[in-house]
Amino acid sequence: MVAAYDELPRTPANFVALSPLRYLERAAYIYPNQDAIIHGKRRISWRETYNRCRQFAQQLQKLGIGKNDTVSVLLPNIPAMLEAHFAVPMIGAVLNTLNTRLDAKTIAFMLEHAETKVLLVDPEFAPLAKEALSLVSQPIYVIDVDDEEYEQCFSTPIGQIEYEDWLAEGDAEFEWHLPSDEWDAISLNYTSGTTGNPKGVVYHHRGAYINAASNIIACGMTPRATYLWTLPLFHCNGWCFAWTMAANGGTNICLRKVDPELIFNLIAVHKVDYFCGAPIVLSMLINTPEQKQIKFEHRVEVMVAGAAPPAAIIEGMRNIGINVTHVYGLTETYGPSALCASQAGWSELSIQEQAQLHSRQGVPYPLQDGMKVLDPETLEPVPKDGTTMGEIMFRGNIVMKGYLKNPEATTEAFKGGWFHTGDLAVCQPDGYAKITDRSKDVIISGGENISSLEVEEVLYRHPAILTAAVVAKPDPRWQEVPCAFIELKAGKETTPEEIIEFCKQHLARFKVPKDVVITEIPKTSTGKLQKFVLRDWAKERTTGEFS
Repeated sequence: MVAAYDELPRTPANFVALSPLRYLERAAYIYPNQDAIIHGKRRISWRETYNRCRQFAQQLQKLGIGKNDTVSVLLPNIPAMLEAHFAVPMIGAVLNTLNTRLDAKTIAFMLEHAETKVLLVDPEFAPLAKEALSLVSQPIYVIDVDDEEYEQCFSTPIGQIEYEDWLAEGDAEFEWHLPSDEWDAISLNYTSGTTGNPKGVVYHHRGAYINAASNIIACGMTPRATYLWTLPLFHCNGWCFAWTMAANGGTNICLRKVDPELIFNLIAVHKVDYFCGAPIVLSMLINTPEQKQIKFEHRVEVMVAGAAPPAAIIEGMRNIGINVTHVYGLTETYGPSALCASQAGWSELSIQEQAQLHSRQGVPYPLQDGMKVLDPETLEPVPKDGTTMGEIMFRGNIVMKGYLKNPEATTEAFKGGWFHTGDLAVCQPDGYAKITDRSKDVIISGGENISSLEVEEVLYRHPAILTAAVVAKPDPRWQEVPCAFIELKAGKETTPEEIIEFCKQHLARFKVPKDVVITEIPKTSTGKLQKFVLRDWAKERTTGEFS
């Protein structure tokens, strides 16, 4: 062994803490006059964005904000939201992007748990913020962020000052510094909190830097790409794409809310290359009236995550000229941490065969160290037989620091040196993982395990069904039976009885839903179906309280 290898020094010349803040500085230097952000008629260059972020950072510093102080934002996908992703960590503070669809009580819990010092609020969410602030004990400095793209942008202010006025007082030459340790916290994202209080997931600069770059590799992003913000930036920091687009030197197209017709128009006008979203967003595009769809001559790529997109959705997107890459991850893994990487020869298969392959969770993200389907008890890999069930687990730099103020949950999540997702899956012969269910979503009927995803895949083949969700319904004989909640496509009609008969043609009899409800399915702001609500509804149907 040559000891001299270990004697070589680590110096500022050969080691720098990884931070996505460098991406912004680089973009401003190389592409100073290129549009960084387009929001309606407003265009902001990379040089302007960099200067505005420095003004923002200095203004926070003047308020006494420093390392590990939390700055929360209640904003849609507007320029201030993107700027916050760089300005807040420039002074070592931690960015907390709040889910705008939550109730005031939950927002108040997050503000108190995070010990928020400053809150930025869009006028659309001012009533929500005002109610939440009334429930919070600590003082919070509130900044109103007016947005001329919002029809009621000049509603009654609730803060101490308006964002642009506040920003103008800052120094565009403010000297910020990289974190001394790349392990420093950069952002705080709360889980959905479907049981108990939400957990605060802490990201570090190193992970944000790495996943931002990993996004570029995963989707083969071309330099100076144009990205449309269909995905809420409050969701896992927009899967780190806020930082990705600075690394890419590209252009962010803002979008306050998902509007299928507007999305088609923006893609055509701005020649959008990439966007992200949940399957419900893709379903909305597929089901936009044909006369309002725009055919694209250029390449358009979408990353989809959430539940595994049904094959019908992937096929439908291909038919309107948009290529789908299925990615998978959780809040705890900075958003996408796995992808269904395409293999040579797949493109020669039928669209239906391709869709089946692309609906899997796949393999580790380019810069994630490990993703495996392991036996949750032994932590040994399950066989690649497509039938033996295990749990998807992650390990690597694209995994959270832990849960804020919750060491017990952190220890449990990292048991055995892996992050436990709670997602049950099989490993197929080619090594790709495919989720069979969340551990809590498996329906055990008469001793038989039923995958709700398998039943949903069949339901999505029905020509009248737009959205389907299957949960367990208590049953006196079988303990549990599948209960399907269905949303229909516009102008389509069917009956519960007809849907049950359709399922009987494609499923083993014990897997066929015993109850079908045609209704509007509750969803999160990111388009995920709220199965915890549906489980309650299913229980109520058992007792006759729900109709």
